[in-house]
Order: sequence, then structure tokens, then C-alpha cells
Amino acid sequence: MSDKKCPIGGKGIGGQAVIEGVMMRGKRMYALAVRNTQSRKIEIFEKDIVPASDKLKLLGWPIIRGVVSFIDSLVVGMKVITKSAEMSGLDDLSEEESQSKFDKWLEEKFGDKLADYLIYFSVFIAIILSVALFMVLPVWLSSIINRFFKADTWALGIIEGFVRIFIFLFYIFLTAQLKDVKRVFMYHGAEHKTINCFESDDELTVENVKKHTRLHKRCGTSFLIIVMLVSMVVFLFLRTDILYLRIISRVLLVPVVAGLSYEIIKWAGRNDNIIVKIVSAPGLALQLITTKEPDDEMIEVAIESLKTVLKKEPEEKGENIK
Repeated sequence: MSDKKCPIGGKGIGGQAVIEGVMMRGKRMYALAVRNTQSRKIEIFEKDIVPASDKLKLLGWPIIRGVVSFIDSLVVGMKVITKSAEMSGLDDLSEEESQSKFDKWLEEKFGDKLADYLIYFSVFIAIILSVALFMVLPVWLSSIINRFFKADTWALGIIEGFVRIFIFLFYIFLTAQLKDVKRVFMYHGAEHKTINCFESDDELTVENVKKHTRLHKRCGTSFLIIVMLVSMVVFLFLRTDILYLRIISRVLLVPVVAGLSYEIIKWAGRNDNIIVKIVSAPGLALQLITTKEPDDEMIEVAIESLKTVLKKEPEEKGENIK
């Protein structure tokens, strides 16, 4: 895991850290800003997007929109990471040197659609692995643990929830040790600080951005920890000690858990009270790991990405873009 897209911005702006850059997303377009590792110049890529609810109103309904947003974030996230590798100059091996015969056959077979097919396949595999790691594995491990405690079915659900959270935190901790991921986490910090500066109506300059916190309560990291907590509550109502029934119920309810978690994050983003602070606290604490303080060059990249979005969506601008 490198970084999870921050799905909801207070002024309609979200973002994601990528390889040597930051993607900022508005309501109808996103801008990817990447610093080329060879020229050191900032390169910009823009792409228009159509909200799912514009295609089908049902997709904008509560709960359902959370599932749609999550899948969309995975697809867009995979695309911008792939694009950022190209823009950064880190993907400069010639095709003849890097492509196998199988790669060439795929290109001849699928043409320009190959990249999209590979991204959708990658997202499918990522979802399968995530469900296996964070839903199926905790059920199996909690059943093993319960052999020693012989707890009631409701207590078994609590054990399962804590096992799930432990696996998630351990996964985050291990990922954070990777050198390349640490740099992405610095760009994650630049993304948050820039959005916080924007939402505070400060002028978007490096000095202003540096003053703001690298934590943001609507970050995708917060969404994931909320998913862990919501799943614990939801699964408490599904009391059975039959292993295969517990696994099936967890898998089938993944969309419900994701949808509810999205609504909680969306609500937290629109309110500021003691309950919101309590709900947001676990995610903010976890961001101490998944974000790092950026350098000035990283902040410049994040600012350029956000300014590009604001030029196309001036209704979000306010007074903070000069």
C-alpha cells in the first residue's frame, strides 16, 4: 500500500500521493503534477471525469455512493500511479529492452485498450487480496484463538474485530518501512498540508502551506480505519460459530461496510464537534505513520496540482488562489 486517495474534500477537493507527485481531484476533473527526476521540472497531466451519479442517479444514493466511490478511487488511483511513473522518468527503459514476447503479444492483441484492461484486472486482484487479508483471515484466526477461550458468539465477533485491526496496523507498519513508500508518504503530507491551506482560505504559497498540519480527517487512511471499526460493529449482529457462514457473511457485507464508512467520513467532513473529533481520532493517529513532513519541492508539486484543478473549477476557488 502506498497511499489511499483522500475521497472527500471540504470544498470538493480530494487528492492522492503518487510516484514523485500529487494528484488533486475536483468534481469533474483531476490534475496530476509530477516532478521529473531528470529535468527536475514539474509536469502536469489533466483529465476530465464524469461523476457516476450523472450516468445513473441510483449510484449517488447514500451507501451505494460509498461503494462506487471506493471502486472509482481504486481505478483512478491505479491509473495515476502508472502515469506518474511514466512522467517522473523512472519508467524510461526502452520497450525493446523491457518487453517480453508475451508483452508484445498482448499489445498486438488488445492495442490501446491493454493498459485499461490491466488496470481493471489489477483492481480486481487488489480487491480479492484485500478481502482475503482483512475479512477472511481474521475470521479464521479468531476461530483458532477462540479454541483457547471458548467465548460466546458475540465475544467471538469482538475477538475477530481486534484481530482484523491488528492485521491492518501491522500491514501499515510493514509498508511504511519501505524506502520508496516513505517518499510517497512525504508527498502524502504535502497533499494534506496543501488542502488544509486551501480550506483555511490562505494563499497557496510554499511558506503558507508549511504552516499547516499534515493530518486531515477526511483522508483515505481514516476511511480504512473506520472500515475496520464499522465492520466490528456490523459483524457483532451476525452471530454464528460456523466458520464458513461467518466467512460468507463477511464477504457479502463488504459493500455495506464500505458504504456506511463512507457516509461516516462524509458526515465528519461536514461537521466539527466532540463526536466528530472522537470518530476522527483513530484515523488522524494513523496518519502519523502514513504521512511525513514534505520538503519544499514536494509542496511546490502539490500546489501546482491544486492550482490546475482550481483553474478548471473556479467555483471552488474562493480567495486563496493568486
